[in-house]
Amino acid sequence: MTVRFALLGPVEVSADGRPLDGLAPRHRAVLAYLLLHAGTVIGPDRLTTAMWADTPPDTSRAQIHAAVTAIRRVLRTAGTEDTLATRAAGYVVTPEPDTLDLAEFTRLTVTAQRLAATDPRTATDRLREALALWRGDALTGVNAAYARGTRARLEERRLAAVERLAELELALGRHDALIDELATWVAAYPLRERLAGQLMRALHAAGRQTDALAAARRYRDSLAELQGLDPGRAFLAVEQSILRGPEPEPVVTAETPPPHPASGQTDRAANFLPYDVADFTGRTVELDRLLTGPAPRICTIDGMAGVGKTALAVHAAHRLADRYPDGQLFVDLRAHTAGQPPVDAATALHTLLRQLGVAPDHIPLGESERSARWRAELARRSVLVVLDNAADTDHVRPLLPGVTDSLVLVTSRRRLVDLDSAHTLSIDVLPTPDAVALFTSIVGDRARASYAAVGEVLRMCGFLPLAVRIAAARLHHRPRWTVEHLADRLRDERRRLTELATAERGVAAAFTLSYQHLPPRQQRLFRLLGLLPGRDVDAPAAAALADAPADDTDADLEHLLDAHMLAQHEPARYTFHDLLREHARATCAAQDTDDSRHAALTRLFDYYLRTAAAAIDVLYPDTRHRRPPVAPPAAAREFTTASAGAWLDAERANLAAVCARAADGDWPTHAANLATILYRYLYDNAHHADARDIYTAALAAGRRLGDHGAQSRSLADLGWLSFVQGAYRSAGDQFAQAVEHGRAAGDDVAEARAWHGLGSVHQQRRDHARATEHLTRAIELFRGRHDRFGEAVGLNTLGAVQAQAGRHPQAHDALHRALTLFREVGSPGGEADVLDNLGRAHRRQGALAEAREHHRQALELYRRFGYRRGEARALNGLGDVAAGDGDQARAAEHHRGALAVARDVGDRLEQARAHEGLAYAHAGQAPTAARDNAEQALSLYAQLGEPEPRELRALLARPPG
Repeated sequence: MTVRFALLGPVEVSADGRPLDGLAPRHRAVLAYLLLHAGTVIGPDRLTTAMWADTPPDTSRAQIHAAVTAIRRVLRTAGTEDTLATRAAGYVVTPEPDTLDLAEFTRLTVTAQRLAATDPRTATDRLREALALWRGDALTGVNAAYARGTRARLEERRLAAVERLAELELALGRHDALIDELATWVAAYPLRERLAGQLMRALHAAGRQTDALAAARRYRDSLAELQGLDPGRAFLAVEQSILRGPEPEPVVTAETPPPHPASGQTDRAANFLPYDVADFTGRTVELDRLLTGPAPRICTIDGMAGVGKTALAVHAAHRLADRYPDGQLFVDLRAHTAGQPPVDAATALHTLLRQLGVAPDHIPLGESERSARWRAELARRSVLVVLDNAADTDHVRPLLPGVTDSLVLVTSRRRLVDLDSAHTLSIDVLPTPDAVALFTSIVGDRARASYAAVGEVLRMCGFLPLAVRIAAARLHHRPRWTVEHLADRLRDERRRLTELATAERGVAAAFTLSYQHLPPRQQRLFRLLGLLPGRDVDAPAAAALADAPADDTDADLEHLLDAHMLAQHEPARYTFHDLLREHARATCAAQDTDDSRHAALTRLFDYYLRTAAAAIDVLYPDTRHRRPPVAPPAAAREFTTASAGAWLDAERANLAAVCARAADGDWPTHAANLATILYRYLYDNAHHADARDIYTAALAAGRRLGDHGAQSRSLADLGWLSFVQGAYRSAGDQFAQAVEHGRAAGDDVAEARAWHGLGSVHQQRRDHARATEHLTRAIELFRGRHDRFGEAVGLNTLGAVQAQAGRHPQAHDALHRALTLFREVGSPGGEADVLDNLGRAHRRQGALAEAREHHRQALELYRRFGYRRGEARALNGLGDVAAGDGDQARAAEHHRGALAVARDVGDRLEQARAHEGLAYAHAGQAPTAARDNAEQALSLYAQLGEPEPRELRALLARPPG
């Protein structure tokens, strides 16, 4: 079965040419976004922003989850469910080669561009194949926030292909066959100057001068009426050629650059631009900014080494050449050229003036005089100037024009923020489709046959154009290699930069030149940042790493950002491109001693441990006595509840990486203490993946230290993680081990936590006697250590067990004692847990009004303090109360809310309870929905090892309808 994905028209999935049903508009929007970023893992937050921008609904996560589920269901019917995979960071779509129309369009247009100069007839065939893939407007039927801008960018690519095709057809003399086709496009896009000019040229070549001039008038009238503008120079040149005679003059385009003076044709302005690479790929958005809209006088193009600044500038310059009839000039300022000093301004001005045709004996000697002559020459000309590879603002300032109709494009590895009135274009690495197209255009069939391996190679190249070109070139010149073999060679991070080099150029060499231009203090910071275990860093953490004042470090980070040695994906946080990270790490290993690297990491780990403790103390003061004593941060932060949570959210991935690195290295105590400090935050916010990494690292650290107390705490933490995910067998094993280690350590609190966990496992198994026994033991140990918080936790769970067993007086006694203790120690989360259990106890006794009030109070506390898991429990409780009152609509509303939250936090037990409640709520009016929810609830209960509710099985046994 051949499965294809379509974006260039209505979004759809088809099998053997037949569209597959089952996707609603929102599902298609999610699928389209994943396909647009094929091969890239897209997180839920990014998907939510793409769908709803800044105003997502409360159910956005649930809607995303539902869309992914629906997409998987459709793919499963076609036997391609592996196309959509779930990763730790989100979702990724990897369609098979030649199954996505957008990727096919990209491949065909790139091939056509490569063939245009040598085989124009085949190039036209490839372009027509590419355009035939379009079945209407791209992303038809998608109304998500991202759609409008994406649709416009894709339509621009389509129009560019149409114009490239028309240019080739005109050059081949196929003007007659082209007229109707161009007329249709011009009618649809009346303000598209190049299309209008091509139609005029086709009409003129066919001997229809009057029609050609009429087309010119229509374009002029439309432009004046809709935008109040006059046509550009290229259009005027075409119009004048039509007025002058029967044969149109040749028109300069990006595909047919003007001849160089060396060709002997001296009747045209000089063009000193370097050759435009035949396989230039992508950069559609950047080219749009350079080629459309009001023309700037100065435009700077900046980006990291190897990102393709020069290629973009030269390509754009060739495309813009016909707008600047007095010449196209180029000078390499060599700010980052190995083995050569930068070209000073005076020398560059001499070169530029000579390119303009100024005789050597008329060029002044001094820099300021040359600069004045340069500005005077440009004041009466319209030229395009590319100043490539500039060091900084001072390097190019003498080369800038005064009042002129000229355009200056400046490329630099540094952001030239001090150039007044300059338009700035900072370019990043290639998007996945463009990187695939570039790699494939060089490698050919071997790439098309190994789509997954190509994606892996590109990821290891960091989608950096220089790295992609080098990797592709190595493969191209080694016919016995496969893409998989290249990927294997690149997997070793220590060898990767060595692999990405040839005799003439290399990624590491390019990075080294950038590094050498940094002042010593910034070089040291760059090197030390290579030691970071995590993915990003803020200024206080970097200051701790470097043992430097915070203000100096902040300034140095901004300098590295301007030099494109660091990147920034969100304010005040700095990260590396993956290859630059490896370069920083290798440079640090080569230039810094073992002792200095160890000291830097110790400072960093101290910073994270102390700052995390300060944040947790603000959020959870009720359990401060359980956390290890930690000195305050050197530069103390004044955390509020909001800022403490925000800091932990921003640093969570880094804290997990720190814990793993510390456990494996010389800092096991840091790992064990950090896990203990973070437990409540990770548990309450359901950060399960990071929690497992942190607790596992802490357990390894405890074993290295021979610390039974640390092992008991880590095992109990892992036990609670297994418990909330429904893995009760694993939880029981982990709690049992935690009991033994707590007892061996003589740590009554650690042992008590483990007994409490075992009691909770037996509660889920409805073994009330053993649950009561274990919980009573935990409460005694907590009480013996005067741990009132622990005692309250134990009493709360014991009360829930007694209520389940029907021992209502004992249940209320235990719960009210727990409530008093939680209020005394100031634990709103614990208070909410007790109120929720009181609601369940009252509901079992039929006291629905009291139950509703307790669940309502619990829900208010959960929401006020951001305890999402508790929110799902309270909503399910309110749903059960509403059902008891006979209000099925209200019950369904509460259970739907609980289901959305439970899915978001990964609580499968509350998901099961929500589905069960929805099954009962729908039983009377929507039997199909009732059966679906009953089946999902029973499936979840079975996975969790929970007893199967008889009522659900009875509901399923009812005949349909």
